[in-house]
Amino acid sequence: MRVQDKPTIVVAAGGTGGHLFPAFSLAEEMKRRGFEVDLITDPRGENYQQNTPVRNIYPVPAATLKGKNPFAVAKTLMTLQRGRSKAKKILNEIEPRVVVGFGGYPSLPPLMAARSLKIPTVIHEQNAVMGRANRFLAKTVSAIALSFDKTKYIEGSMLPRVEVVGNPVRDIVREWGAKPYVAPEERGSLNILIFGGSQGARYFSETLPDALAHLSYTKKERLRIVQQCREEDLEKVEKIYQEAGIFANLATFFDNLPEVMANSHLVIGRSGASTVAELAVMGRPSVLVPLPHALDNDQLYNAKKLSDVGGAWLMEQDKLTPELLALGILKVMDDPGQLAEAARNAKKVGVPDAVVKFADVVEKLAAVG
Repeated sequence: MRVQDKPTIVVAAGGTGGHLFPAFSLAEEMKRRGFEVDLITDPRGENYQQNTPVRNIYPVPAATLKGKNPFAVAKTLMTLQRGRSKAKKILNEIEPRVVVGFGGYPSLPPLMAARSLKIPTVIHEQNAVMGRANRFLAKTVSAIALSFDKTKYIEGSMLPRVEVVGNPVRDIVREWGAKPYVAPEERGSLNILIFGGSQGARYFSETLPDALAHLSYTKKERLRIVQQCREEDLEKVEKIYQEAGIFANLATFFDNLPEVMANSHLVIGRSGASTVAELAVMGRPSVLVPLPHALDNDQLYNAKKLSDVGGAWLMEQDKLTPELLALGILKVMDDPGQLAEAARNAKKVGVPDAVVKFADVVEKLAAVG
């Protein structure tokens, strides 16, 4: 079979890892089923070109609707319209069986273009709160896939089109997730991974080194830190850890993050949907600090899905102090059984076959597309 003869699926997503990683997971599965997969995203998505499972990446104009200023709204709508026109040309050339949206405003142009071309559409909502772009699209798409059975803003006419599939994670996450969690020994090393995107990296760089420096010398000697930092924070954070006598591996980006996560005794981070899904599939205990002041507070709801079952410790940023965080880490160092229990609880709610369930939905639509 020639490549161009394979049926094609288009995935559309905002250009951040939280939207793109589930899209790449679906692409991996659809390729196993004999489909080709192309990606439509905003220009940020081109940063993920290396080692991706998609055939082509098509950037289209997109913008986020912010505020109510009439001039800003008009400018955003014009940008989205330009994106829709470009996406329509792309879809006419590709002739996909289905267009799959993963949220973010950059998913609007291709999904709207697909609707005008009568191509079946499906959206996937990663969070426990449906995002604004998906809320707009949910009224007209062919199917709605959810990560959580209780998702805010799902109601009424949407319900008959809903499938709860979980949040797809990439093959590499599932592979490392097969590695059993091994709790640290009572007086052994404690491997801590700290990461959280640009805003999270800044906050954790300002908070975590000071928190860990509060520990006693014997406790600090046991720590093995892997931390994501912004470029401008690296030198300062490294200095604090060195002066505190704490071993730390710092970098702006870890291309082997699933491996590092799998080898961690404790993960400290934000609670984006993909992070929460990966922690659950891997069964790794975590301290989750939701991004504050988010429009829909989606990260708080995501974190509660793990903390409510005892798979994570939820700490809200405005209530978190270095002293409180240090106390929490001290407790698990003295009682590593707490970490093992949290790992088991997180694993219980993981959905490693989410991508298979979601691909079934997409393949069914492709059969009638």
